[in-house]
Amino acid sequence: MTTALISVSDKTGVLEFARGLHALGVKLLSTGGTAKLLAEAGLPVTEVAEHTGFPEMLDGRVKTLHPVIHGGLLARRDLPAHVKALQAHGITTIDLLVVNLYPFEATVAKPGCTLEDAIENIDIGGPAMVRSAAKNWKDVAVLTDASQYEGVLAELQAGGISQATRFALSVAAFNRISNYDGAISDYLSSLQPDGTRSAFPAQSNGRFVKLQDLRYGENPHQAAAFYRDLHPAPGSLVTATQLQGKELSYNNIADADAAWECVKSFDTPACVIVKHANPCGVALGANALQAYEKAWKTDPTSAFGGIIAFNCEVDAAAAELVSKQFLEVLIAPSYSAEALAALAAKKNVRVLQIALPPGGHTPWLQGRNAHDVKRVGSGLLIQDADNHELARSELKVVTKKQPTPAQLDDLLFAWKVAKYVKSNAIVFCGGGMTLGVGAGQMSRIDSARIASIKSENAGLSLKGSAVASDAFFPFRDGLDVVVDAGASCVIHPGGSMRDDEVIAAADERGIAMVLTGVRHFRH
Repeated sequence: MTTALISVSDKTGVLEFARGLHALGVKLLSTGGTAKLLAEAGLPVTEVAEHTGFPEMLDGRVKTLHPVIHGGLLARRDLPAHVKALQAHGITTIDLLVVNLYPFEATVAKPGCTLEDAIENIDIGGPAMVRSAAKNWKDVAVLTDASQYEGVLAELQAGGISQATRFALSVAAFNRISNYDGAISDYLSSLQPDGTRSAFPAQSNGRFVKLQDLRYGENPHQAAAFYRDLHPAPGSLVTATQLQGKELSYNNIADADAAWECVKSFDTPACVIVKHANPCGVALGANALQAYEKAWKTDPTSAFGGIIAFNCEVDAAAAELVSKQFLEVLIAPSYSAEALAALAAKKNVRVLQIALPPGGHTPWLQGRNAHDVKRVGSGLLIQDADNHELARSELKVVTKKQPTPAQLDDLLFAWKVAKYVKSNAIVFCGGGMTLGVGAGQMSRIDSARIASIKSENAGLSLKGSAVASDAFFPFRDGLDVVVDAGASCVIHPGGSMRDDEVIAAADERGIAMVLTGVRHFRH
C-alpha cells in the first residue's frame, strides 16, 4: 500500500482515516475541499491536478477523468504488459481509493429542488473512479462509506487488507453505484413536462438489502429470503430486534407484518392476534394484559399458534398469560425484565422488539410503506399504500337513528380493524374489542355469516354490536344478516347504486348507519 486517493463529499471521519494512512507511510492524493481539509490539518497531500499535470476544468466537472488516475486504478499488477504500459507513460499505481459521491439523494429530497440543482449533483468522476477501483479489487481497495474506515485501517495496521475484505469492499462499491444510478433514474423519469414529479416514475428501480436467507418460503419446496428497504423507516417491521426464539420463517414475517401494521394504528394500549394474515382478535385495554384477554376471547380456536402484537410495553402479568398459550411470534415496543424472564421459558417463541420512534404512536405512520407492490406475471402493480386514517368529522350519518357516542367509538374501532382484514371483510365489535371477524370470502354475505358463527363459537353475544364492512353493501341482504345477528349500527363506505335501498332497510330495521366515503379492499 503506497498511494491513496481521497476525494469525498461527506467528510465524516476522513481526517482521522487520512492521519492513520499517513502514519503508515501512504502517499495521499486528493481533490478540492478534501485536499484543503487535509492540508490545513498538516498532512502532506498532493492535488490531483498536480499529479496528472492537467488542471481541473469546467467548474470542477472534469478533474479525475484522466488516464493517469484511471490507469493507476485499473492496471493489473500481475500482468507485465500492464506494468510496462504504466512505466511507458509515467503512471504510478493507486492502491486505495476513498470516494463518496455528490449528495444527489439528499438534494432531490429537499423541498423546492430544481432540475438544475439535481443535475449539478450528479457525480461523474466519482462513480467512474469507484467502478475502476472495484473492477480491479485484487489490487485496489475501494471505500465508499465512512463506516468502512475503521476496519480497513485496522487491517492495514495489522499488515494488509485481506482479499476477502477487498472483494467485500468491491461489492459494496458496485452496490453503491447501483443505488446512486437508481436514484438518478427514479428522479429524472418521474419528471413531468410541467416540472412536477409523478409518484410513479417511467422506470421503477427497487433497491433492497438482504437481511437473511429463510429456511423456505410459504411452503417447504419454495426457497426464500428476507429483504429490507435501502433506507427503512423507523417503526417498521424490518427494524425489529429478535430477543429470543427460533429463526423467523417466511410466514412468520408476513403475519408479523400484518399484526404490527394493525396494532400500531391504535393510540391507546392494544393487542392484535393474527392468523394467516388476518386479524382474528383485536382489542383495546387499560394495559397489555387487559387488551390481550379481550383479543383472545374473540376467536380462541384461530388464535392458537398465531402472531400476537402489542403497541405498549409487555409487563410480567401479560407475558405470563401469553406464555400459557401456543404462539409463534410476539411483538411489542418494549418488555419489562420480568416479562422477558417469563417468556424465556418458551424458548421457541420468537420475541421481537420494535422501537418506538420519538413522539409516541403518531409517528408510527412514517413506518408505513408509501407504496404497495404486487407481483404479477412479468410485471408489477404499484399503488399508493392504503394509509388513509378516518377522522370522526368525515363520518356521514344517513339514517334516522343517530349513533350514540359509545357506538361511534365502536364503529371507528371496527372500521380500523376492517382495514386490515382480507376482503370481503365483515367485523363485529363492541366495547373496544372484536366479537366476530369474517374474512376473505367471495361473498360479503358469507363473510357476515362466518363472523357471526365465530362469535357464537367463542360464546360472545353480538346484541348491540357495531359492524364494519370494508366495501358497500350492494344489496340489503348483507345488512339483514348482520342485523339479524344482533348489530345495532353499521359503518361502510357507501357508493352503491342501491345505497338508498340499503339505507331504507337500515331505517326499517331501526339501526344507525354511517358512511365513510372510503373503501378498504385488501387482497
